[in-house]
Amino acid sequence: MDLAFIPSPSTGVVHLGPIPLRGYAFCIIIGVFVGVWLGNKRWVQRGGRSGTVADIAVWAVPFGLVGGRLYHVITTYEPYFGAGGHPLDAFKVWQGGLGIWGAVALGAVGAWIGCRRRGIPLPAYADALAPGLAIGQAIGRWGNWFNQELYGKQTDVPWALKISSDPAIGRIGGTYHPTFLYECLWCLGVAALVIWADKRFRLGHGRAFALYVAAYCAGRAWIEYMRVDEAHHILGLRLNVWTALIVFVLAVAYLVVSARLRPGREEVVEPAAQLAVGESADGAGAEDSADAAAEAADKGDDEGKVPVAKKPADGKPADATEPADATERADATERAEAETADVEAAADTDTDGEPSAADRAGDAAEPAADAGGDAGTGGKDPAGNEASAGETDTKPAGSGSGKK
Repeated sequence: MDLAFIPSPSTGVVHLGPIPLRGYAFCIIIGVFVGVWLGNKRWVQRGGRSGTVADIAVWAVPFGLVGGRLYHVITTYEPYFGAGGHPLDAFKVWQGGLGIWGAVALGAVGAWIGCRRRGIPLPAYADALAPGLAIGQAIGRWGNWFNQELYGKQTDVPWALKISSDPAIGRIGGTYHPTFLYECLWCLGVAALVIWADKRFRLGHGRAFALYVAAYCAGRAWIEYMRVDEAHHILGLRLNVWTALIVFVLAVAYLVVSARLRPGREEVVEPAAQLAVGESADGAGAEDSADAAAEAADKGDDEGKVPVAKKPADGKPADATEPADATERADATERAEAETADVEAAADTDTDGEPSAADRAGDAAEPAADAGGDAGTGGKDPAGNEASAGETDTKPAGSGSGKK
């Protein structure tokens, strides 16, 4: 008698009125949400825009579900297209049957479409999403627990899984290895490994995703070998074991070749996000420059300027003062002196001891006046006296004083 084991739920579906709520579907949905959430955080850390991972997942998730179901139906076609099979059952995804290999392969096609529409490199997106995929798988594996499927060989270990009998599908009750739990724990370890390696070695250009694939395949090979459900065999090994080995080799080869050809990590993973950051930085820089200029101006007002009276144009007394430094005061003084000199010259004001233009004109006119007086009077007045210097004849013409 087993003293300890993991019980299985009596049913994998709960009806909310006419609506069935299936544990398998809930596990898949929760796994998708957690994977996208973690992928978004990693994408933002690498310089991407928040929400981009979810936008691309709109393409990747439906493609992945279709790919996973196709892989299962193709590799296990007997229940659907074999003798006594029911082809319509191929659409009953809620009953289980999603192959991770097909889900990742066709999901990558959907992700490629989404990345191409956003101008994003697919390898960078895959690197950000890799740990989230592993955690999503870990959560999704609990759907097998709800359906009591995909368990391992019989065992009596304390953590054995209790399976109930179901003659309709040929299920024999007992305790078995909980391979769903093994794979859940393995996937959590893969997620931790990828996160650590990505931080330690700055994996880029799809290498974080390749590490996730290689690590997952290494665990899936031995877990798949423990399972007892029906499967096709090639050379004594289950088909999924061969698939895991081949994909493992391809992933390791990609890691090695990529590290040599394209070392390091992408500098820009989402050009639109980098452009938005650059525009924001330019705006902030311009604002900082304006603030600095204003601060410098204030400092100059406080340190290098003195109040100077400002004379308004209308001649009214000034009500305020404006600052001016020493250079400005000197320039203003020179301009004022020049203007004053021009005004004085125009007003016949001699300020430097030299005769002005008006004085010189008057001096030149005096000899001519004297000469005219001498010619008309002989240099004498009518009384016979000589005219004094500077006097002129003011008598009207025709009075006998002019030349006849």
